Amino acid sequence: MPDTLRLALPRIDAAQSQKHVTHNEALALIDACVHLSVVDRGRLSPPAAPVEGSRYLLGAQPTGVFAAYAGAVASFEDGAWRFLVPRIGWRAYVESETKLVVFDGTIWRSVSSDVASMQNLQLVGVGTSADAGNPLSAKLNATLFTALQTSEGGTGDFVSSSTSSRREAFFRNCTRQIIRAARKRA
Repeated sequence: MPDTLRLALPRIDAAQSQKHVTHNEALALIDACVHLSVVDRGRLSPPAAPVEGSRYLLGAQPTGVFAAYAGAVASFEDGAWRFLVPRIGWRAYVESETKLVVFDGTIWRSVSSDVASMQNLQLVGVGTSADAGNPLSAKLNATLFTALQTSEGGTGDFVSSSTSSRREAFFRNCTRQIIRAARKRA
């Protein structure tokens, strides 16, 4: 009987003897890949004294007992190494980097880099859902917008603009001038 599709877990045949062996093998595979947390990634050779239960993401050209398992997840269990081939969408927490990574089918990509560089978003909802009529929506008790100070490369002025009408732009500009004049006097 073929293994399962996603995790390649061994199946138990109806007339199979020693079913516990197959069952225990499947449990070990599940234990190795569910809630995956690894010591580090890009590992090329086994650690000198591996800790029982430790897991590693192997690099592109591993050596020694890791040699045939480029890109695999290496798990040290019961005094031996077990290797898992990652599938698209697997997630792992890399302890040495304190980062969450996702396997894209080729490499493990950092999720934090995606979050840190969000650009050109169509909808943003904070505490509520955004929609086409309100692409930036926030449901909050308080917000804080602050100006980038001159010591940080800014002007020290916080400017908010809207392009809805000329009249609103006129009043907005008047408000800015009043605020600037008040700052100069202070």
